Amino acid sequence: MLDTTQGSQTPKTFNSILDRHISFREVIFIGTALLCLHPQVSPPTALLLGLVLAQCIGHPYLHLNAKASHFLLQVSIVGLGFGINLSQALKAGKTGVGLTMLSISSVLLLGIFIGKIAKIDKKVAYLISVGTAICGGSAIAAVSPAIKAEEKQVSIALGTIFILNAIALFAFPAIGHCLNLSQSQFGLWCAIAIHDTSSVVGAASKYGQNALEIATTVKLLRAIWIIPLVLLSSMLFKNKDRKIKVPYFIGWFALAVMVNTYSPAMKQYGHYLVSFAKSGLALSLFLIGSGLSYSALKSVGFRPLLQGAVLWVCVSGLSLWGICLLAN
Repeated sequence: MLDTTQGSQTPKTFNSILDRHISFREVIFIGTALLCLHPQVSPPTALLLGLVLAQCIGHPYLHLNAKASHFLLQVSIVGLGFGINLSQALKAGKTGVGLTMLSISSVLLLGIFIGKIAKIDKKVAYLISVGTAICGGSAIAAVSPAIKAEEKQVSIALGTIFILNAIALFAFPAIGHCLNLSQSQFGLWCAIAIHDTSSVVGAASKYGQNALEIATTVKLLRAIWIIPLVLLSSMLFKNKDRKIKVPYFIGWFALAVMVNTYSPAMKQYGHYLVSFAKSGLALSLFLIGSGLSYSALKSVGFRPLLQGAVLWVCVSGLSLWGICLLAN
């Protein structure tokens, strides 16, 4: 006798998918996400839309949000590489190396000191310092296993960094215009002073194309410092099980830059890829904003937020002073 159980399951599952009712909340969420793909919707606006939706209706696909936003952000950054010239990228990277080394070491030392003074949990203070020093949530995610941080400690650090990122996305372009910063000055400042790569690229893209090229390149070169920092963190917290998350997408970004520089055909079509990448960036920021619910923001607490804000003001002010000094 033939077993028809296997054959009957497939159409039943397929029918259940077809018969599934989509809620009004899902319709609003998907519609707003599609709206963020429009070229006229800037990255700051997309982030704001996500934040508003998170507080008003919540996120219907929250369990998928972290992986989706992370993947989309990496793909978008690689796409932006098709609009960058290699010689300009190397020049920008060379300019930012000295400031990068100085800012990373200074922020880590200052963050640990503030954490002790404010009596903040040691691992929370260290994660906030790491996120401020290198590349926000990516650095926190990479370092947290090395110091054996608990989920709540990681959440507090991520919440602190994301709040400051949201502020930076709106504040930095306004400050740059008020101070009449050049495209290169603003791009370098964004890469050093703003935590997450998503907000760096978002703020720089609003300022101008040259600023975007410099900010993206310097920030990704800065992200490579995650590897030695994980090793250092595991030694400081005496953890022999060292787990390093290598940001492999940086290699794809470098390849995209080289293809754009040396391939004549790509120069004709590269702007289409860059345009899609910018839309993808706006959508990734929408997803990041929509994942920040009120309860997540509330769990941060005053003292960790104060530590993050003090560190951020210090690195922003000192790096801006250094950049303006180099220009003179």
